[in-house]
Amino acid sequence: MEIIRSNFKSNLHKVYEAIEEADFFAIDGEFSGISDGPSVTALTNGFDTPEERYQKLKKSSSIDFLASQGFDFNKVFCNGIPYLNHEEERQLREQYDEKRLQSNGAGALSYVSPNTSKCPVTIPEDQKKFIDQVVEKIENLLQSEESKNLDLEPCTGFQRKLIYQTLSWKYPKGIHVDTLETEKKERYIVISKVDEEERKRREQQKLAKEQEELNDAVGFSRVIHAIANSGKLVIGHNMLLDVMHTVHQFYCPLPALYLLPISSKCLFHEVFPACCLAQGDLNEFKEMTTCVFPRLLDTKLMASTQPFKDIINNTSLAELEKRLKETPFNPPKVESAEGFPSYDTATEQLHEAGYDAYITGLCFISMANYLGSFLSPPKIHVSARSKLIEPFFNKLFLMRVMDIPYLNLEGPDLQPKRDHVLHVTFPKEWKTSDLYQLFSAFGNIHISWIDDTSAFVSLSQPEQVQIAVNTSKYAESYRIQTYAQYVGKKREEKQIKRKWTEDTWQEVERKRLNTQCISYALNHYYHTNSLTATSTVGKRNLSPSPAEADLEARISGEISDTELEQTESCAESLSEGKKKAKKLKRMKKDLSPAGAIPDSPAKLFEVPDTW
Repeated sequence: MEIIRSNFKSNLHKVYEAIEEADFFAIDGEFSGISDGPSVTALTNGFDTPEERYQKLKKSSSIDFLASQGFDFNKVFCNGIPYLNHEEERQLREQYDEKRLQSNGAGALSYVSPNTSKCPVTIPEDQKKFIDQVVEKIENLLQSEESKNLDLEPCTGFQRKLIYQTLSWKYPKGIHVDTLETEKKERYIVISKVDEEERKRREQQKLAKEQEELNDAVGFSRVIHAIANSGKLVIGHNMLLDVMHTVHQFYCPLPALYLLPISSKCLFHEVFPACCLAQGDLNEFKEMTTCVFPRLLDTKLMASTQPFKDIINNTSLAELEKRLKETPFNPPKVESAEGFPSYDTATEQLHEAGYDAYITGLCFISMANYLGSFLSPPKIHVSARSKLIEPFFNKLFLMRVMDIPYLNLEGPDLQPKRDHVLHVTFPKEWKTSDLYQLFSAFGNIHISWIDDTSAFVSLSQPEQVQIAVNTSKYAESYRIQTYAQYVGKKREEKQIKRKWTEDTWQEVERKRLNTQCISYALNHYYHTNSLTATSTVGKRNLSPSPAEADLEARISGEISDTELEQTESCAESLSEGKKKAKKLKRMKKDLSPAGAIPDSPAKLFEVPDTW
């Protein structure tokens, strides 16, 4: 069944039922476009660290890839289902709440008298005549036995706000107020004479309509929230980018390299609330992801790991699906429910997200059941909740990374030595053949381009690394250094940049505080002296007197220590990272499913720490 904007609401209950009944979910967002196209070397490198790969994926685009696969972009805009993330939903709810408060007379323009429980709203002078005319029309409506409704002329939002607040105070009973739109999209107010029972009924209808509008705006996010709240296993194939997009679009923006304020009193803090200190964001992404999806499984990683690694040669989704139909695997038999036509694996529909998700699920079932054959006695069907598959949880495959096969969402990532890897810089004109020629004396090598003028070169024999480095000592056109030297220099550059940024802003802060306090002290000094001065006023020398200079020096000395201590403490207390951590904890509390399966170590299979 294809669900689009026009039938989403009517079929949402079926989606909820399917989520409730499912053992696991298979997802695919068709975001794997970085694996194709001319920019692949600029986006991926065989020796990326997990942090570097995460940053590159955030910047990647799958538009070209989707277009090459015949993706219908017009369908997205015409029939796509709307959605909001958490922050957008919160803002929209606040807008509805504010409108409701205004209609009840509790908005910003109303006030409470100390003598009465109800009192008039404050109305600007230029609007009093307008409000008086509205009140007069309502009085006529209430006195008329024939008229039941009154349509006011279209007016501004501010005028509608005044009308709502005035009528809420003046007519707490007997009328119902509502806002409608003309064909020209002009908004106007309708006043109806009603008894108290009818008024309450209409208010309930209005509230239900607002809630429906809000749910319509949240849209497809409701499905993602239901999946997350279920706590069930979510499966994908090479799914890191799918997970990143899902969290970003339906929950909150992905953590970025954010900056922390040195001081709440920082000169630029009011304009740029985040400034001065760069912080990493991969760990924050991990925590955010496990809050949303507590259990993830990547079938590409699963197929690349023992006991599958030796019997599965190609882990691309299409080839994996074919291989798992053969011995020693036992593919599942799929029966579609009535009214839900199934995909036919005999006629491939690769790179259609629904089909890819479908065969990802089939691949998982086949591999999970194969693990059951190692038990004694063998088990034909292995559940998504089985401890046999726990070693594969929350490890997402890293594409084209030589020695770090996965991103570990539940702890630190693998840190291979890379003592056989060299970092080489060279002229822009060089090609791969030039690098092979340069290292021709060192046997088999592997080249991973970084950009037009640098690359990583891995040697088959680590003991030859220093020899290769020594060959470049007197070279003019190229330079070779060990991977450790390369990482060390990058770390030094970051520390220097961070220290420079910190020192620069502290100096700006110091000067600002000095200037403010000196200015105040000197003004106070001259003002005090002027009280005892004679009436004769002469020109003051542009150079400060010894007393002034001494005062200025004393003030400067006092500021430098105490204010900088405050500066450092403010940097910690106002840390954006701590704010985000608190937000994530609240999100985790909201999303934690009841009866979640406790963590326990698996005994039979382990995803290795070294590859």
